[in-house]
Amino acid sequence: MLNRNLLTETIEKFGIYVSDEAFLRLDKYAEMLIETNKSFNLTAITEPDDVTVKHFADCLSIFAFEEIPQGAKIIDVGTGAGFPGLVIKLYRPDINITFLDSTKKKLGFIESVLNETGMSGETVHLRAEEAAVLSKYRENFDYATARAVASLPVLSEYCLPFVKVGGKFISMKSAESNEELKEARGAIKLLGGEISNDNLFQLVENMPRRIVFIKKKSQTPTRYPRKTAQIAKKPLK
Repeated sequence: MLNRNLLTETIEKFGIYVSDEAFLRLDKYAEMLIETNKSFNLTAITEPDDVTVKHFADCLSIFAFEEIPQGAKIIDVGTGAGFPGLVIKLYRPDINITFLDSTKKKLGFIESVLNETGMSGETVHLRAEEAAVLSKYRENFDYATARAVASLPVLSEYCLPFVKVGGKFISMKSAESNEELKEARGAIKLLGGEISNDNLFQLVENMPRRIVFIKKKSQTPTRYPRKTAQIAKKPLK
């Protein structure tokens, strides 16, 4: 399913190398993704080379910009079909991943991939704003990840409450988000964060990507995150 040569060619220029064992796990995931997608919509991207680059190489690119410590705890917020959380786990089994999503069927798919590849991970069937107020999850992770289309102020309100002080929120954004980043600084500060690293890069030719790292400097005030309706109606500034 995955194009190994294309994956290697795309990520090795960033200093990322996938072992044979990790590739087999990632390939099994890709195969299950496409098969499950026939009966349940998980992705609009189904052509093997596109899946290889736009999903798998894209998620692995995180490792070009951050040395994630052994045994780190990550929560993947709005994980969907498992991007980037499941790619991270299958590439680095030592990392502890919590998969958070409000759609039970998507979490069921992730559980089936974990079982099939002999991996473990926690799946949480809650909305982000519900999980973030629970002591089990609030400020309990080294990293939060999100690969979503929501604006950065909105994503930050959902994700930063999960990150412990000293940890980071990793936001995978489109390259054309300069204005959004400017507008998000106030919201991020209010939530206890600060943009520490903003990486613009070409994943492959004519495919610009952006990964923004937001460092947690202080605790998030307890009034955040607000309810979804409030977040959508009046994003933080």
